[in-house]
Formats: sequence, structure tokens, C-alpha cells
Amino acid sequence: MINSKTFSLPFRRKREGRTYYKKRLKILVSGRYRFVVRKSLRNIHASIVKYSPEGDKVLVTVSSSSLAKMGWKGGTGNLPSAYLTGFLAGKKSAEKGVKKAVLDIGFNNSVKGSRLYAALAGALDSGLEIPANTEILPSKERISGTHIAKYALSLKSDRAKYETQFSDYLKKGLMPEDFVKHFTEISKIAGRNP
Repeated sequence: MINSKTFSLPFRRKREGRTYYKKRLKILVSGRYRFVVRKSLRNIHASIVKYSPEGDKVLVTVSSSSLAKMGWKGGTGNLPSAYLTGFLAGKKSAEKGVKKAVLDIGFNNSVKGSRLYAALAGALDSGLEIPANTEILPSKERISGTHIAKYALSLKSDRAKYETQFSDYLKKGLMPEDFVKHFTEISKIAGRNP
């Protein structure tokens, strides 16, 4: 007869690397809404989530791909689009009566000035109160896309490389050197006064 030892497996979401339960418990004990920011290569998603024993309740969710409805011609995975996504999520949460939240970046690494913190900056500028150190937020120049416009101007002499690098922008009718102007226009549509 085979003698076997019984052992317990960790939760499936922990094994898959999708949930960090100790950190989640600390956030949930606070009883506040969570400002959940997730990223992929081409999109940023920002949500306002409330804990419930039956399952989390998502009150507001905004994806950077929805910026096209407002006339956004830039990419949906860059810093300016992350800022606008966070800003819209903050505005929609105010309509739902949410004024305070806690940042939840999940398993994403905390990197100063990253897209995650650009979304946080947008939420803060919309009036949502989230405890955060302002030193981790990206600079206003990077949020407005000044770095994209400068890079486009530096590539202007090499036409082939310029057209390859910014082909999506050019197909949509956006000249990359005018990126800051376009960001300002979309910001005004979103309700932000730059």
C-alpha cells in the first residue's frame, strides 16, 4: 500500500500570479473604493471598484481605446492617453459620488513616471482624492506628449524612418510634431483646463 502525504495547493489565482492576497487584504480592510489601473501594450484600463463579499463591484471603467470617440488620433498605449484615461475615470467616478479612493496597480511594478502613474495623475487632476507622493508622477511635459513631438522633429530629416515610426499617426491625419496641440484640444473636450 502506498503511503501518501496530503498537501494543500495555494489558491489558483495566487499560483497563476494574478492576485497578491496579503496586499489585497490590506487594501480591502481600508473600506475605500479602489482606483484600479491595468496596462497592456496597446491599452490602459482604469476602474473604480468597491469590495463586496459576493464579488467586487465595478462602478466605473474606462479604456484608452474609448478615447477615439472624443477625437483622439494618438496611440492608446502611451503616457498622454494614460493620463486622459485616468482623467475620464475620475470624472465619471465623481458623477457616481466617489470622491476618495486607493490606488491598486496589482502585480505591475511601481516605476516612477510610468503609464500607471500618468493615469493616477489624470485621476488626481479630475478631483479624485487618492493618497500618493507627487514625486512619482510623470512631468507635465511628458504628460502632454512633448517628448513625442521632439522625437518626431528629430526624425524629420530621415523621411523613411519618420514615416515608419509614426505611420499610425499619419494614417489618422495627425502630424506627430503637432501632438501637444492635439493633446490640449482633447483635454478641453474631456473637461480639463490645461
